Amino acid sequence: MIAREWKARCPILKKEGFIAYLYETGVKDTSATEGFKGAQIFGREVDELTFEVTLITYWPTRESIIAFAGQDIEVAKLYPEDAEYELDPDTFVRHYEVIENHWV
Repeated sequence: MIAREWKARCPILKKEGFIAYLYETGVKDTSATEGFKGAQIFGREVDELTFEVTLITYWPTRESIIAFAGQDIEVAKLYPEDAEYELDPDTFVRHYEVIENHWV
């Protein structure tokens, strides 16, 4: 399994709106793609003004990621309305081999 990690920062005041928007864009699009296995969203306050979001999606193969992201899977898929949330997105993603997945 492959984990695909993307990060973005936004003003804390835009946090709730951005997370809802993330569900309507990135999470909705990935979950509609064949092969999608799941997603997690992590958040943290970087400082008193900035909130960082990490989206990790899970895929069985690189080919399934290509179906979502296109041929260059290292490039982040961004959306036109990102600017509304004063987003500072990473324009790249990282991929990891999932070596262990243990939930209690």
